[in-house]
Amino acid sequence: MKKIDNLTALSSIPVSKAVIRNALPAIAAMLMVLIYNLADTFFIGQTHDDFQVAAVSLATPVFLIFMALGTVFGIGGTSVISRSFGEGKTDYCKKVSAFCMWMGLVVGVAVSALFLIFMDDLLRIIGASADTWEMTKRYLCIVTLCGPFVVVANCFSNIIRAEGQAGKAMMGMLIGNMLNVILDPLMILVFGWEITGAAIATVIGNVVGAAYYIIYFVRGKSVLSISIKDYSVRDGVAKNVLIIGVPAALGSLLMSVSQMIMNSMMAGFGDMSVAAAGVSMKVTMMIGMVAIGLGQGVQPLLGYCVGAKNWSRYKSIMKFSVIFALALGVVMIGLCYIFTSQIVGAFLALPSSFNSGVRFARILQSTAFLFGVFYCFINALQSMGAAMSSLIVNLSRQGLIYIPALFVMRTALGMPGLIWAQPIADILSFILAVVLFAFSFRKISNSKTEVTARLTNHFK
Repeated sequence: MKKIDNLTALSSIPVSKAVIRNALPAIAAMLMVLIYNLADTFFIGQTHDDFQVAAVSLATPVFLIFMALGTVFGIGGTSVISRSFGEGKTDYCKKVSAFCMWMGLVVGVAVSALFLIFMDDLLRIIGASADTWEMTKRYLCIVTLCGPFVVVANCFSNIIRAEGQAGKAMMGMLIGNMLNVILDPLMILVFGWEITGAAIATVIGNVVGAAYYIIYFVRGKSVLSISIKDYSVRDGVAKNVLIIGVPAALGSLLMSVSQMIMNSMMAGFGDMSVAAAGVSMKVTMMIGMVAIGLGQGVQPLLGYCVGAKNWSRYKSIMKFSVIFALALGVVMIGLCYIFTSQIVGAFLALPSSFNSGVRFARILQSTAFLFGVFYCFINALQSMGAAMSSLIVNLSRQGLIYIPALFVMRTALGMPGLIWAQPIADILSFILAVVLFAFSFRKISNSKTEVTARLTNHFK
């Protein structure tokens, strides 16, 4: 039982300390994902070839599909495991983690094979032009090879947090991403492999990151398991993971799909517009990744409270997390706004793409300060097992609201409208998340037992 002492300790120490202790490693891990995502574009930008920057921007949403698949098993598994730990079901947690490992691996291999078989069709869908076709294809064909490793790494960077090992969860992401950042300049600039070198560095980094998590389990450092002997779909294992994981992943998947749609629409205004839009999204991604990390760090704490039915602590954690998220968002948006020109200038060389990139980034920053609070509510819904509410919220920001907004705003404002569609979707999705959280929390906390107790006390 010593292996889960970290999680049980987090259920008793002061709320502020518990949130910061669990959230900071998660934020650090997501910042490493951010650095990893920025590295390819940054070092490709040093070649002063904005067509290669456009190619990486086109390829990014396709690659993010593998991260979305990891989210299915990572977020779904974390939600089930943290609640099960709160209920004292350690053996069930082993079945869940083993299911996530092997199903994630199988799905990753299958999707990689499909991408390679239908690569030309995929390039047409994402809007690759004659100038970017070969570069985008070369990059995607190589990085697709590491798809299964991306799924495994993204899955267990979440699941390990469910047993209170936030530091270990961060370390796997840190090692893989730092290796990628180190290899990028070497392969892109020193060896002169350019976009091919960026892809190779990405593959190596993800393979090493996944290997770290596998070694962690093989060495017996976890109360969880990835052994095939513990794999099971019975006792609701598959259902319970997927009912939360699929809605969570649909949000990430729709992010990829919506970026493909936006890139395809933006391609009608030229490859430099695609490059500018891609870089502007990376500027706000700095805030977004911190927000996602905060939400992921808080989720196991909330899930444990749900399993233990400790509603007063649950509310205290949510209150502190929301305030902390809002303050962090305001500080980060201020820094990003001040240094927008310098950040965009690090990626884009041509004046036309640079000016558009700065203008687009300013538009996207208008609602970015809400990201942290938004992801706190999303992860709170997942911690409660509120499958339908979680599904609706995850589909809203990058799908049900954002994609229609792209078409409406392009018709209304042309090229700038494609960028303004995101802030509109952010505001509407934020309101929806708050309303659904309030409804779901009231429903789950007012159990029949509590209602009966209140009625008994009332009539005494």
